[in-house]
Amino acid sequence: MSGQVLIEPAQLQQAMTAEPIVVIDTRDPGAYANGHIPGAINLREIFTYLATSDHEGLEAMQHKFAEAFGAAGLSGKETAVVYEDTMNTGFGQSCRGYFLLKYLGYPKAKVLHGGYQAWVNAGLPITTEPTLPTPAQFPLACEPGAVMVDKDEMLAALNDPSVIKLDVRDVDEWIATSSSPYGPDFCPRKGRIPGARWLEWYRLMKPADEGSIFKARDEVLAECQTVGIHPHSRVYVYCFKGARASNTFLALKEAGVHDVKIYFGSWNEWSRDPALPIEEGFPAS
Repeated sequence: MSGQVLIEPAQLQQAMTAEPIVVIDTRDPGAYANGHIPGAINLREIFTYLATSDHEGLEAMQHKFAEAFGAAGLSGKETAVVYEDTMNTGFGQSCRGYFLLKYLGYPKAKVLHGGYQAWVNAGLPITTEPTLPTPAQFPLACEPGAVMVDKDEMLAALNDPSVIKLDVRDVDEWIATSSSPYGPDFCPRKGRIPGARWLEWYRLMKPADEGSIFKARDEVLAECQTVGIHPHSRVYVYCFKGARASNTFLALKEAGVHDVKIYFGSWNEWSRDPALPIEEGFPAS
């Protein structure tokens, strides 16, 4: 299989007959029950799990998902392919699964480009039969992958002009009229991390016959240039809980922006610590 992270539906169908693949469906159980890719395993917690970036929070997350991915049948020999419904309707949940696998050090992980709707639109088979996976011992790495920054690292970056702090949340969160996708007052504070630049995550995708897909490399780089991001930039991305940031992380990495990390605790964590600075109200510029 190619080294690219994004895999097209026809490529996935062919690979499933030629090599060990574990397909992971991140949608809610009802959507999964109504139809899914044959052999796919439903793992909704990829999207719903809320993490903090302190030592205890990250350790708990590592053990949680090492157990969950092992129960899904990932031993290190298989390629994990994660999907959601479409790339722009699940808040980046398939990319969050990819990011978690990279953080845990899993060697082979991909995202189905266009998601389930692209698979259906390609006329490929679906099923309502649940998959019973064969559990495996997940190969948790001794050291996490270097793809994440914690709260302290994000705080230190506020005074480091060489790091671009990138907010990719929806517009109502950016302008501080809402605290989260879960509701305006889900978090105790509304606003932004000081000095952050805004590139709404939707801007890196475009409509296609098979549903929403990522823009081409040069299109992504053109969007990035509007906020001063270039292939050589250092970028720390955040959103509410790391899902939309994971979507942006993958888009930037695929476009050749090499030094990208996610502040995974994101606004859900940052806003709950009153000692951390925020910018409130409508953005000044």
